Amino acid sequence: MRSIGDNGAAMAAEEAEKDRRRRRRNRGYKKNTSPEGALGKSMDSICGPPPELSENGSGVLGAHPMYTTPTPIEPPEVTFNSLPPIHIFEDQGSSSEVKGDVSLISQSCPLPSTSYFTPVQTRKFPVVLREEKKYFDPYWPDQAVEDAIKKGSAFKAKFRVNAHNRVEAYCTVDGLQVDVLINGIVAQNRAIEGDTVAITLDPITIWTKIKGPNSPSNQGPEISDSCSIKGTPISSNTCTTSTPLITENGHDKRVSDTSDQTERVEKTEYGRALERIKAMITSNPAKRPTGRVVSIIKRSPRREAVVGFFVTTPLLPEIEFSGKGADLYRGMTKKKNDTISALHLVPTDPRLPKMAVSIDNLPDVARQRVKIGDLTIKKELIAARLDEWNEESWFPVAQVVDVLGPGCEMETQIAAILFEHAIRSARFSQDLLSSVPGPSWEIPEEEVTARRDLRSIITFTIDPPSAIELDDALSIEILPDGVFRIGVHIADVAYFVKPNSSLDKEAQVRSTSVYMVQHKLSMLPKELSQGCATLSPGFNRLAMSVIWDFDSNGNILDRWIGRSVIFSCCKLSYDLVQDVIDTGFVPSNLNGSNMPQVYGKYQWKDVVKSLKSFYDLSQKLKEIRFREGALSLGNSKLAFLFDEGGLPYDSYRCDERIEACSLVEEFMLLANRSVAEVIASAFPDCALLRRHPEPNLRRLREFEVFCCRLGIELDASSSGQLHLSLSTIREKLKDDPFLFDIIVSYASKPMQPALYFCTGDLKEKMDEWGHYALSVPFYTHFTSPIRRYPDIIVHRTLLAVIDAEACLKGRNAISENSNVEMGTFTGLKFDREMAESKEGKDALLGAAIKFRVPGVEVLGELAEYCNERKLASRHAEEAGQKVFLWALLKNKQALISEARVMGLGPKFMSVYVQKLACEKRIYYDEVEGLAADWLESTATLVLDLYRRKPFQKKGAVSKYRPIEDVTLIENPSELLEEAEATKANRTVYPTVFPMVLHHLSSIHVALHAIGGDDGPLDIGVRLYASSYF
Repeated sequence: MRSIGDNGAAMAAEEAEKDRRRRRRNRGYKKNTSPEGALGKSMDSICGPPPELSENGSGVLGAHPMYTTPTPIEPPEVTFNSLPPIHIFEDQGSSSEVKGDVSLISQSCPLPSTSYFTPVQTRKFPVVLREEKKYFDPYWPDQAVEDAIKKGSAFKAKFRVNAHNRVEAYCTVDGLQVDVLINGIVAQNRAIEGDTVAITLDPITIWTKIKGPNSPSNQGPEISDSCSIKGTPISSNTCTTSTPLITENGHDKRVSDTSDQTERVEKTEYGRALERIKAMITSNPAKRPTGRVVSIIKRSPRREAVVGFFVTTPLLPEIEFSGKGADLYRGMTKKKNDTISALHLVPTDPRLPKMAVSIDNLPDVARQRVKIGDLTIKKELIAARLDEWNEESWFPVAQVVDVLGPGCEMETQIAAILFEHAIRSARFSQDLLSSVPGPSWEIPEEEVTARRDLRSIITFTIDPPSAIELDDALSIEILPDGVFRIGVHIADVAYFVKPNSSLDKEAQVRSTSVYMVQHKLSMLPKELSQGCATLSPGFNRLAMSVIWDFDSNGNILDRWIGRSVIFSCCKLSYDLVQDVIDTGFVPSNLNGSNMPQVYGKYQWKDVVKSLKSFYDLSQKLKEIRFREGALSLGNSKLAFLFDEGGLPYDSYRCDERIEACSLVEEFMLLANRSVAEVIASAFPDCALLRRHPEPNLRRLREFEVFCCRLGIELDASSSGQLHLSLSTIREKLKDDPFLFDIIVSYASKPMQPALYFCTGDLKEKMDEWGHYALSVPFYTHFTSPIRRYPDIIVHRTLLAVIDAEACLKGRNAISENSNVEMGTFTGLKFDREMAESKEGKDALLGAAIKFRVPGVEVLGELAEYCNERKLASRHAEEAGQKVFLWALLKNKQALISEARVMGLGPKFMSVYVQKLACEKRIYYDEVEGLAADWLESTATLVLDLYRRKPFQKKGAVSKYRPIEDVTLIENPSELLEEAEATKANRTVYPTVFPMVLHHLSSIHVALHAIGGDDGPLDIGVRLYASSYF
């Protein structure tokens, strides 16, 4: 039995323990309110940096500068002697004097942001209010950034945010083997997805660890020689470009030597710094470089186009609330007469930060709805722009542009997509339309005289059945000795769109036509694109033509490029041409109702005969192209079936490319290559070309590892070898096309996007001009000027070359040396000697001025803008497809699809969904009623249902998600009853619990619609299973 003394000691010990707990709570509170400043940095080395406010706005009240600073409190008279007095400004035992009568507090915690701290002395002292806290470092001045980049102490990069975790961002620095991680909101320093930023790298001691060795994500010339897959160096076959030009069978090739360029780079300070960092990465393969953003070089267009929802929870502790009350935020502790002066906008794009919106700056209607507490506004999509983001605020301030409408409506979603990607949907103005020729327009006689007249040659168009903007046509002549004269004729849009006209300016802003499901936004007004510019059958039309002479083996013998007048005899569809191919090119085998109207002197049998010649020659060209190293990755697309009301009721995949498409494609590719060769040779500083960089090496190696795990041999040493490997794999997996679709999808991941560029911007890097997938040194876009603005620029540049060539020929004809044959600029062999002579330079310069060919700086900016618009168009197309799939699933409740397990772990699995042709994640951790056992040693996942409900304390809040979020469970008995009632044979059956899953296990999943009403819409994926329990 314990004595009274023992009891007293126990009570004292208990009291001391309570006191220690109280002090720990106080210290923890002080840490949360720590400011950054002169002391903040020194304290960071002991306690770490001050904690950041979380994305949902949680944090200590008063931690934000926008919050009203609390009134300072004086310390009480009573001291807590248990806290040892340690001088805050002590430095290795030597004390420093502090002005004023300042309290002594523990140095184990950062200095608190206000006077909320436990005093240690009984005397009173004046409390000095802290300065307004800055959460971010100020940006460097522009000149400092420029100097730092030149010296290699800072690097220019594109800022990319992890969509699954916004506090992680990555920057790709040209020349470095790996991406630089920008981890944390503070390090990101207010950068937004798509910004071009300047970054500095952290010391190697704080670089983060990664799983496995680093693999290059992009590479320069030096890295491509040292990095290899299966011992074979990575190269792009014939993708490199440098003089001299070599022609083989009429198909251009180049040999590259980049040693001089590499030496020039290495001699600069930037180059030497880059080499040092590359050496550090190589010697530390288990670490990833980290860094910080120090400046925004170019702001992302995404800042001007933010789409999101207003939230209904108090996520802005730093906002001051005042005024008269409303009930928009339920659960918020506020006085009866209080109201909210700011809202929180949550973007639908998870890569963007949450934003503060002032109610006073809302549009009138929206402001009134908020003031009266209209809760339906939280279900409407909001269009906004990012106004500012200063150093004193965790959240950027946004300005609402428009309230688009209910998020559950498809038209609202389409409007949001157009706004988010800055796609112009407004109609063309009447002033602009007044400059477009009317339907009665005819070609002036002087224009016919100035051009090559090709109207007597059989010519026709091949397009999708619904196409009405016809910008390309094919013609054929069979000459003696088995020579085929093939012509590609492109609508001469540049004739109608004059430089700097209102029509030209509008086309430049739009840059490209946008094709979404059931929506089309044209670059040019339909009065032009469907009128006098389109190559409609039965009309004389202006064209830019490329004509080749081929032998029977597909070798090019001669070439002519120039302006022409054509007459199309008929409009063919891909489906009809495919029927002609399938029926053996016999005219009588086709149903007469399917045959198109043929204009002019030719008949249907002449068209079929021409198609046979086109088909045979296109097969030869295709064989040559892939023999020279081209790569083709045919990705399937999702298509929809619509009811009378325009709503989708079913979907299907367009998997196969028909031969009719390939027939047209071969000649269009050859035309683009031919024109690229001409304009790059004539204007090496200001030609608009299109390049395709080599694949991302890190992802390419991941693809190789993926194939290795499947026991599949892969050679990815060049574009040509990769194509041969995929062809072999297709043959081996002919009985499992689903797996081959997955492999093609994985093969597409390392591929980088093709880009427009000005040759003058890469004059010292000619090895980067090439096109990896096509395996050609020169490529551009010439064949679609009705829907692509870069094609119009290319047409003008080509017109300048043609004009300069004609001018020189005219001078040569009247000179005394007219008997000397002059070379050409547009033929198979470019006359470089003439182009570099004084007469040639003068002629090319004069023609460039005449046709308004942009200079290097203007063309570089235009190329960058067109790249941005093309990417936005692609994203809008994909987003529109997602909206219609969402609407389909919302009506169907669920859509069952086959899937394959691509990755497994303790918390989630990645599955490749056949219906979507993409990967999705299914999270199964912390799910009520579902047991997930992960066996890491065998990479096996076992999923089963709990037969008994897990124990849970009474009144405790469950952190588990409902099982319905993860699995669609059906009762087998009900399935049998349904099958008997409908007399239908089911082709898809649910998986049975327990599930034992491995890599590449086949399962069935249920697709369902998510969001729309009060959040971003998405396609959810659940396991499709059956159970009696």
